[in-house]
Amino acid sequence: MVFVGERKCERPRVDIIDYNSEQLSEVQDVEVNQCFEQALSDTSVTWINVNGVHDVGLIETLGEHFGLHPMTLEDLVNTTQRPKVEEFPYYLFIVMKMMEFNSTSHAIDVENVSLILGKNVVLSFLEDDGDVFDSLRERLRKDKGRIRHMKADYLAYSLMDTVVDHYFLAIEQIGDRIEAIDDKILDDPRQSDIQDIHYLKRDVLSLRKAAWPCREVINAIEKGESGVLMASNKVYWRDLYDHSIQVIDMVETYRDILGGMHDTYLSSLSNRMNEVMKTLTIISSIFIPLTFIAGVYGMNFVNMPELRWPLGYHGVLIVMLTIGVCLVIFFRRKRWL
Repeated sequence: MVFVGERKCERPRVDIIDYNSEQLSEVQDVEVNQCFEQALSDTSVTWINVNGVHDVGLIETLGEHFGLHPMTLEDLVNTTQRPKVEEFPYYLFIVMKMMEFNSTSHAIDVENVSLILGKNVVLSFLEDDGDVFDSLRERLRKDKGRIRHMKADYLAYSLMDTVVDHYFLAIEQIGDRIEAIDDKILDDPRQSDIQDIHYLKRDVLSLRKAAWPCREVINAIEKGESGVLMASNKVYWRDLYDHSIQVIDMVETYRDILGGMHDTYLSSLSNRMNEVMKTLTIISSIFIPLTFIAGVYGMNFVNMPELRWPLGYHGVLIVMLTIGVCLVIFFRRKRWL
């Protein structure tokens, strides 16, 4: 196995939550051997969360204990995997993309998430220490909802549902940024706005690349006949599939809006340039006849009758002022000013 991707944490960390309807035990940052000592019985569900997949030895040890296929292990350490689902005799292998809006960089942070769903165990593999599953852990600790009373497949559904829900949060943040930039473009378009539009297009494209395959993954799970899936939980997978469809619809909508914003920016910039050129043209039109008069009396001919008039200078100024005022009145009546 060869790790493919960016190393995002110093050392891997393994957390274990074992629960049933009556009790829950949680241990954090444990040695890999403790995963094997933890009771994996038919009376409880065990969630083993691994943060940091760059440790190939750790992944290989877990794979040997849980009987994971070599191709699965190879995909676990490849963080560039496209979202997919693969069915094996004793487990399901699921790959998703976890996305979260970074308020500091105003960009979407993308992280690969791999799930192994067994009969009574769920293994989750993440690239970094942080994740979006804190709310799910609180539900388990406080016994909220039905999760403590369900099997491992419901836990896998809950993990995937949490990931998809954060797609909505990321889309909402992108929508707020789109509205802000749209207002700026209409009021005062600037060169930086086109860069912001391209950044938003990149974020929407990342969401699209994650959401479209995710729909296929959920649909395959919902229609699958794996032995680790409970038939009674099919309704939850259908609901998750509907959520993925909503995500795709919103992503496509924002994609079209961003395409229109690019055209709006160019139109606003063109209109602004036209207004500037219009103003300059009007000013030029006012000064053209005045420049003509000044040019005529600036010629060095000796026999020009007006040169010796006592009031010639003042008369020319009055004529020039009258012409300028008349042109301004004319432009205002035409609503060009």
